[in-house]
Amino acid sequence: MLKKLRGKLSKTRENLTDKISRALKAHKTLDEGLLEELEEILIAADVGVDTTSKILEAVKERARKEKKESSSDIQEFLKEAMLNALTETNRSGVIDLDSPLPSEPYVILMVGVNGTGKTTTIAKLARMFDRRGQKVLIAACDTFRAAATEQLQVWAKRVDADIVKNVPQADPAAVAYDAISAAKARGHQVVIADTAGRLHTKTNLMEELKKIKRVMGKALPGAPHLTLLVMDATTGQNGLRQVKLFDEAIKLDGIVLAKLDGTAKGGIVLAIADEYKMPVYYVGLGEKPEDLEKFEPKEFVEAIFD
Repeated sequence: MLKKLRGKLSKTRENLTDKISRALKAHKTLDEGLLEELEEILIAADVGVDTTSKILEAVKERARKEKKESSSDIQEFLKEAMLNALTETNRSGVIDLDSPLPSEPYVILMVGVNGTGKTTTIAKLARMFDRRGQKVLIAACDTFRAAATEQLQVWAKRVDADIVKNVPQADPAAVAYDAISAAKARGHQVVIADTAGRLHTKTNLMEELKKIKRVMGKALPGAPHLTLLVMDATTGQNGLRQVKLFDEAIKLDGIVLAKLDGTAKGGIVLAIADEYKMPVYYVGLGEKPEDLEKFEPKEFVEAIFD
């Protein structure tokens, strides 16, 4: 995975770590000039103001304690501070989807605003489970757009997943209920529910998501077992507000960061982890069904610095 990450994160590496390396070479010591330059670089990469401050404070403290200020030392301190920001999330509560699933069917609810890559991400997840020999059923709960269901059907066929759908404008919660019932009857191990892309500022649509969650729980106690927000990595800091409002409305378990290969601002991963202590489960690194990778903090940091 590390080799693939290195290639896919080239834009972030050029925008973040290549600039950091140039700044370190231009300064002999960790002076105010270097700190200001590092601050500008990190903020420009969407690490965020608060997270940037924490990272640089940690670097300064480490350099002071160890009395080391060479460029290689500062780079190592930066890597360690970034890794700490990523691992201080509640990753202890992260459900390992590579392990045997704790429930069958295991129900995953996918949410997000329009255009984030949610449908493609659902297909990638379905393919991942299918490759492990687990039967997947996709619930087409986006009943607002007929095109959404059609797109999901095409993807379901490509990744060998079954699908439960209804007529346009049908009750999305009813589709979720029918899908879970069908999965129980047919022996599917995994249900992945698509939902209508919605602006996180629309209260009535957020209320609908709450209803879908409640109805899922009636169809199968404990469902949904995992609620993931699909976020477009290219949206940068605006995405942080999405995390906040979706989490307040329906309690998120984690993030899937789509289109990470298409942005020079991969620092958003650090901002999410630091500001909301929200774990990133997967990252999207392309359009193909296999272009979904489990997020590993250490490998991410190594990939952008290598």
